[in-house]
Amino acid sequence: MASFWHNPYVETAAYYSVVVLSIIVFLSIFEVVTRYNNWEEIQKGNLAVAMATGGKIFGLAIIFHFSIQHHDSLITMLIWGIFGFILLMTGYFIFEFLTPKFNIDLEISKDNRAVGLISMLISIGLSFVIGATIV
Repeated sequence: MASFWHNPYVETAAYYSVVVLSIIVFLSIFEVVTRYNNWEEIQKGNLAVAMATGGKIFGLAIIFHFSIQHHDSLITMLIWGIFGFILLMTGYFIFEFLTPKFNIDLEISKDNRAVGLISMLISIGLSFVIGATIV
């Protein structure tokens, strides 16, 4: 049975499944944190929300990439992924705090593409920083 769990196809499927499920859970948490409904806004064609959400998805994928690359245990990879998510969400709150002249969520919900782009790039940029620190 041990050889089954060390089969590269089984390991890949396990990592993939855990990461996809984690991203769904993390996006649900982001949905609670933001004042708009991501998927309703994307369905309406709100490009700013799509960029911000895409940046979060890509950022989470980058964090998990580094986590998988540096760990040989599914549990350790998941713990680092959760920690990276917490840091990424903290970065979102810092971004909101550092822009007191306007509300990030409100601007993104109004399809302010400049704010959506910055939000996307912050998520992606921070995910590289977070990923580089995973040991």
